[in-house]
This record gives sequence, structure tokens and C-alpha cells, in this order.
Amino acid sequence: MTSESQEHGASRRPVKDEVDVVAEETEKPAKGGKKDKKGSFWKELPVLVVVALVLALIIKTFVIQAFYIPSESMENTLLKNDRVLVNKMVYHTRDIERGDVVVFSGVDSWDGEFEMEEPSNPVAAFFRWVGTAFGVVPGEKDYIKRVIGVGGDHVKCCDPKGRITVNGVAIDEGGYLYPGNVPSDKFFDINVPQGRLWVMGDHRSVSLDSRSHQGDPGGGSIPVGQVVGRAFVIVWPFNRATTLPIPDTFAQPALQALGDSVGGSVPLVAGFAGALPLVLIRRRRRSRRP
Repeated sequence: MTSESQEHGASRRPVKDEVDVVAEETEKPAKGGKKDKKGSFWKELPVLVVVALVLALIIKTFVIQAFYIPSESMENTLLKNDRVLVNKMVYHTRDIERGDVVVFSGVDSWDGEFEMEEPSNPVAAFFRWVGTAFGVVPGEKDYIKRVIGVGGDHVKCCDPKGRITVNGVAIDEGGYLYPGNVPSDKFFDINVPQGRLWVMGDHRSVSLDSRSHQGDPGGGSIPVGQVVGRAFVIVWPFNRATTLPIPDTFAQPALQALGDSVGGSVPLVAGFAGALPLVLIRRRRRSRRP
């Protein structure tokens, strides 16, 4: 019995020691792994933040940007403090169209519709820049208006019924015009130069738009090159989230046909007119050859 117990005791000790060693070895790396994970997370966090900011700025610069609505000039389509998303790529694939709501820069041209205090220090200036970039605060020289006429259009106010006409075709603005406003309380009659736009706010009685700049170069129209992009959706507040489609009145066949003949077809017609004499001269030369 003694020899058996000793033999059994001798056989148990290594097993116990082995279990303790295995448990100890298993436990220590687990604790160390948690610390390493926590440490690596805090080390990687600044990198993740920087990468996220860089990606956001790239998207903001080239693709989509949020803008803050600072004034009442586009009510009731856009209310003060709304946030909209602006597509910066769309005009690389199509032309600006009548009825588009566009954001454009008024630097060195239009006076602001609202005043902002200058930042008191560089830190405040930096945070304003970040806020403007992400649509948290308004840009002092960014404007948002509706395109009424494009280059080559004849825009006039008003016809006998008080409506604005584009290329002689009256547009029905009842769907977006601010309630109680007339299409315009100012007379204007302009042929929009090529490469420029005639823009107006939907809240006509308070909007400082193309009508207020008729004495400026371009007769109040703005250069196409100053357009940042097309506002296509309201994203804030959530209860006002909606898209910003082109109103049906701008799809009138007569308006489109006249606009095409005035603007888009002019270069084509001129090209054919210039090419025709060259073709005739070439044919005459060929006929004279023996």
C-alpha cells in the first residue's frame, strides 16, 4: 500500500505542477494582451482622426460639401439654419440648367447678405475654417440662389400678368416662390452673356440677387466659373430632409427649344456656316483640275 501510495503521489505531483504552469502561462499573456490592445488603440487613435479628417476634406473639396443657410433669401425652399449637401461633380457631367439651386462664390464681387464678426485670434479663425468646411457655420462669401437664365437667354420682368419670361416664355413660379411675393418688384431686361447665369432667390422681397447688381459687369449675372456646385438635398434638420429637384416649369418644351436655339445651337450653326464656303471652294478646285 505504501509503495502504491508513493507511486501514486509521485505521479500526481508532476500533473499538478504542469497544470499550474499551464494556467500561469495562459493567464499572463491574456493580461498583457489587454494592455497591449489598449495601448495600441490610444496610439492609433490620432492617426485615425487625421486620416478621417483628410478623407473628409478630400470629399468636401472635390465631391460633396455641406453648406449652412445663413439668411432668408431662399425661403420657403430653404430656411435659415438649414444644412444642404452640394454636389461638386455634377457640372463635370452636364451643364448648369435653369431651375437648379446653386452655391457660388461672391468673393470680390457681391456684398454679403449677412455680416460675420472677424475671428479674434488664430485659434478662432481655425475653428471657423473647419466649421465652414463641414457646413457647421456659414461661409461669408458663399451664396445660394436659383438659376433663372443661362448664357444666351433673354430674361425679362415682367409680362402683362406679372410673370418673369425666359426667351419670351413665361415661367410659373408658384411652386417655390415665397408666399405673398411677386416674381419681382424690380424691372429688368437682360440678355445673359455666354458663360454667365442670371440667379434669383425664392424669397424675392429680401433676396439681394442678380436684380440688385445690374450695374455690375455682366449686368447682374454671375460667371459660371464661380459656381461651387448644385444643392440637391436638405439634410438638417431631419424633419425637413428632402431633395431639391428642378421645378417642372423649366421643362416647358417651348422654353427648351428657344433656349437651345439661342444658346447651345449657335456654335453648331456658326460651325456649319463657316465650313460651307470651304467645302464649295474645295469642290471648285477639284472641278478645275484636268
